[in-house]
Amino acid sequence: MKRKTTKDILLESFRELAESNPVDRITIQEIVDNCGYSPATFYRQFQDKYDLIAWDYSKSVAKIMEKIDGSYTWKQSLLDGAEHFFREKDYLENLLRHTGGHDSFVRYMTDINCSALEKHILLTSGQEKLSSDEEMYIRLYCMGTVCLTCEWILGLHEATVEELAEIYMNSLPAPLHKYLL
Repeated sequence: MKRKTTKDILLESFRELAESNPVDRITIQEIVDNCGYSPATFYRQFQDKYDLIAWDYSKSVAKIMEKIDGSYTWKQSLLDGAEHFFREKDYLENLLRHTGGHDSFVRYMTDINCSALEKHILLTSGQEKLSSDEEMYIRLYCMGTVCLTCEWILGLHEATVEELAEIYMNSLPAPLHKYLL
């Protein structure tokens, strides 16, 4: 049996509150009151609620990325990512609409995606370091897909999950194809 960690319980509490409250109005006190912890317990785990949100997002990305192997393709990971965003659409929309520093949040999501993609490429290619050009292609790709995903979540673009995944796939820079396709 897998037990929930303190971080998991705090996240569960935050997500429960986010179902009916704008994210920017949820306080640390409300999060800990909702799960029976103290603020000190929260601050031993996270710097603030935005750190908790980032940890949540990082876990989701890592879960998808670690599946990629010979039988689980990059294309499948993109579809799984789009499906994840669809399942989490209400929660993510709350984050995007009610998070101070929207641009900082998007940059942080981009950084998490870049880090996960770089780690995956280094692991599968056996390289110790990526070239500067490869790092910039990864950054460009992640910035574009994160911005597009946020706009999709906010209803600025209409696309099915499959269409979104196909757009992710078709926008992969050619120099990264050798690692992911």
